[in-house]
Amino acid sequence: MIGIIGAATSGGDSTDNSNKDKAVSATGKSTTDDAKDEPAKEEPAKEEDPAESTKTQAEAFQACVAKSGTPTEQAAIKHVTKVTGADKRNDILDAPEVFTDFTGGLMGPHQGEGKLIASAFTSCYESDNGLVTVYDKNGEILANANY
Repeated sequence: MIGIIGAATSGGDSTDNSNKDKAVSATGKSTTDDAKDEPAKEEPAKEEDPAESTKTQAEAFQACVAKSGTPTEQAAIKHVTKVTGADKRNDILDAPEVFTDFTGGLMGPHQGEGKLIASAFTSCYESDNGLVTVYDKNGEILANANY
């Protein structure tokens, strides 16, 4: 009994030299050439439009709605002041937040505009398991939607 406990807690040195802990780049390829253990050759990065790379998440969201949204969504989106969490999606539990300059919360007069903003967000972004929440300027929930 003591021998089993001692073996389980000793930890010992592992002789596993497999490649399971190699870093993987965003493209899913190993960062080293498996055959030579040399750094993998970098693929040229896609060139981004300088205007696109300097946009805030709110500006990118507003641009998307301006391009493909309905006129009422475009009017409501003018009240968006900040967007967080829209740039990082993992399809497991995505929870971006959209902040507006509206007041009144869920039962207030701008609840309809909050739903329009949430609907516009679902048109611009995709996730397997996402929930966008729209807040008023006091931090109260205006609306939310699955996307």
